[in-house]
Amino acid sequence: MSEEYLKQSSQLGNLERPQIAILDFGSQYSHLIARRVREMNVYCELYSCLVKREILEEHTLTGIILSGGPASVYEEGSPHVDPEVWSLIKEKKIPILGICYGMQELAFVFGGRVAPGLEREFGKATMKTSGMSKCRIFEGLEEEEIMWMSHGDKLHEVPTGFTKCGSTDNAEFVAIQNLETRMWGLQFHPEVTHSPKGKDVLKNFVIGVCESPADWKMKDYANEFIESVRKQVGDGHVIGAVSGGVDSTVAAVLMNRAIGDRFHAVLVDNGCLRLNESTKVLKRLREDCGINLNCVNAEDLFLGKLAGVTEPETKRKIIGGTFIDIFQEEANKIIASSGACDFLLQGTLYPDVIESISYKGPSATIKTHHNVGGLPASMKLKLIEPLRELFKDEVRELGVALGIDEASVWRHPFPGPGLAIRILGEVAPDRVKILQEADDILIQELWKANVYRDIAQAFAVLLPVKSVGVMGDGRTYENVCSIRCVTTTDFMTAEFYRMPYELMESISNRIINEVRGINRVCYDISSKPPATVEWE
Repeated sequence: MSEEYLKQSSQLGNLERPQIAILDFGSQYSHLIARRVREMNVYCELYSCLVKREILEEHTLTGIILSGGPASVYEEGSPHVDPEVWSLIKEKKIPILGICYGMQELAFVFGGRVAPGLEREFGKATMKTSGMSKCRIFEGLEEEEIMWMSHGDKLHEVPTGFTKCGSTDNAEFVAIQNLETRMWGLQFHPEVTHSPKGKDVLKNFVIGVCESPADWKMKDYANEFIESVRKQVGDGHVIGAVSGGVDSTVAAVLMNRAIGDRFHAVLVDNGCLRLNESTKVLKRLREDCGINLNCVNAEDLFLGKLAGVTEPETKRKIIGGTFIDIFQEEANKIIASSGACDFLLQGTLYPDVIESISYKGPSATIKTHHNVGGLPASMKLKLIEPLRELFKDEVRELGVALGIDEASVWRHPFPGPGLAIRILGEVAPDRVKILQEADDILIQELWKANVYRDIAQAFAVLLPVKSVGVMGDGRTYENVCSIRCVTTTDFMTAEFYRMPYELMESISNRIINEVRGINRVCYDISSKPPATVEWE
């Protein structure tokens, strides 16, 4: 693993702000630990479990959490905390909480014994604490609590200096502590919602033991960013692509407040945006927010290149490549008019950063529609990423703190290639128009019924299927539209939204009656997994 990879996390955050450091051993739940800590208004960052001492020393650490992971701690090649990091922990007397694999790492380092259990333990289990050492991080809990287990290995012998403070019928040691060194180990996952009192356990550690300051507030974050970007950019100019979504809107408003018209926002209309989207974005960002925004109408160019293309990944590559060419042309114009443009604003969110610094490495499953493509190295622009430390809910909180209107702050995610990946089959102009109208009716009805904010993402999909219908006295043979509405907190898993029948009926009736070209509407009741949120 490269030294550059191990240093990535040092590029994050404010070095002066006290933080909880989460060392990631590859658990699917690592990002949830970070979310739970942030929900306490405590700042935290995720690092690779292989992070070097010098990187952690750059920060003021109030505590360290070791995440779970899929490996077996006793096997050759399994990940372990760097010995120098353990030296730092000892010298600074930093409190430690090990979760699942993290607990087994404590056992591995301090002389305990981890081995496979006779039975694996997945799902809810009753943790019992009666008759054992009183555990400080279990304050406020009952003697029996439901916790979520996900492990095959388990602790068979407690490490030196530790005592048992929790067990289940399947595992004798599911919670251990060493009060002298201020180290705790949990075999269960307190970060998941399936552990009802898990948040209390984390809070007892983060706030109670670590005494972490609960001062992570969005208004302060905005002021910090504005001051730092003014120092970084000086008299320079910044360019950034905007889409009208919450991420790019919040990033653009922040940059505008920092440097005014020296921030040059570019909206590229690829012909696959929502109905009247470019007009609405221009009003919202240019007129209402005062952002220096230029809209490039490239509908004919994009749709011309997409003609006859049906394969989803090919669509994405065409749109991504064309977008880059147009954006580079716009950057050259700005450089020519302003004399220089050295910085690029990008709306990277913290989950994207987590993907890049995870112990497992960059995920191979990141969909290309999440990002339409990287900019060419020849542009040589320095990145400014104001949302890099934030989760989506924190971006919305920041938008509220900045005074951005509710409709903008709560907009559902929209893929970079736009409706092109919601039109299954060829992306022809007439099919784009049909889907734009159907999708617009859906969103109108959700707002009207006051359920839009109950849904994480809602959209219409135009299928490459036609069906027979009867409208008036005649038969029709027209397109099928599917409605997709999901609820989720992190988009890693999602449930279909249980839409009231009356609302389904209203949406269906309006689409069929008002959108020429659709005579049948379906509702997608697939969850993720096994399905994905988007269809392509």
